[in-house]
Amino acid sequence: MMTIPPNRTPQTDPFTLSAWVLSQQHLTAPNAKGRLTVLLNAITVGCKFVASAVRKAGLAGNDVLGMAGSSNVQGEDQKKLDLVANEVFKNVLARTGQCAVLVTEEEEEPIFIRPEQRGEYCVVFDPLDGSSNIDCGVSIGTIFGIYKVAPGSEGSLADVLRPGRDMVAAGYCMYGSMTYLMLSTGRGVSGFTLDPSLGEFVATHRDLVMPPRGSIYSINEGNAAMWDAATSAYVAEKKRPPGGGKPYSLRYVGSMVADVHRTLLYGGVFLYPADAKNTKGKLRLLYEGYPMAYLIEQAGGRAIDERCERLLLREPEDIHDRAPVYLGSCEDVDDIERHYKEQGL
Repeated sequence: MMTIPPNRTPQTDPFTLSAWVLSQQHLTAPNAKGRLTVLLNAITVGCKFVASAVRKAGLAGNDVLGMAGSSNVQGEDQKKLDLVANEVFKNVLARTGQCAVLVTEEEEEPIFIRPEQRGEYCVVFDPLDGSSNIDCGVSIGTIFGIYKVAPGSEGSLADVLRPGRDMVAAGYCMYGSMTYLMLSTGRGVSGFTLDPSLGEFVATHRDLVMPPRGSIYSINEGNAAMWDAATSAYVAEKKRPPGGGKPYSLRYVGSMVADVHRTLLYGGVFLYPADAKNTKGKLRLLYEGYPMAYLIEQAGGRAIDERCERLLLREPEDIHDRAPVYLGSCEDVDDIERHYKEQGL
């Protein structure tokens, strides 16, 4: 009998995302009917399409680059590629027959799927995170989370206005020098890299586990004058550690996908606190905070809000609700929590 060598690599053991999803289906529910598998494969198709559009953006020029001349529900100016990505994901998700409700950053109201196409899942997504960086070629991405509708429901607002702990899967796709897709269905985190020659995502990060502490903090220091006392004290400590320890390095891209991806791989912490300008925080819970917190926790890290409570337990007030976000390696997030408790905030 031939045995598989233990030192498998993507070059000799091309374990694709589709094969991984099927294996997870068998592990989590041996009698599953494959509906989540169909949905995840559709998301993969959307990611491949957007990755291709991003790669061609510089050559396509004004057809996909630049401003669209419109704003989304948050009042943010939309880029042309924002609108392309939004339409792509709406179409591929609706066509699966597995969705009941869609929530996208780019539209004010939830999208309820017609009865003849309706399924039992709800997908919340940011079709193109970090789109302000599109024109300069910085890494951007797609973030998504998946809920299952409540028993007996045909898809309602209540099916998506739920804490992130109720998600059954979450992930993101990062479009940069390489196209990465990081995904969890509640059994750890696995990462996949798009092989252009195969047109397939191939497993490159299996059972990803974050280090308990990192050496990088990621925050927009341009907002420092508006931070609360706990955030200011934490950052000051990382720059000048007590006892003369080695200071942390600052790394901040400005695309949440890119900053969280680095944190997931290398450890450390990503912070987007509330401040004097954004009193509820800036990141949206449903399609930014929850999916990233889900992945970080599945990789062994922590994600909390300004109350030092687990972010995934926070109840959303509306589909575009915002919250402060602190996530990363456990010991690093512990340090943030300590500062909040010391400040009595």
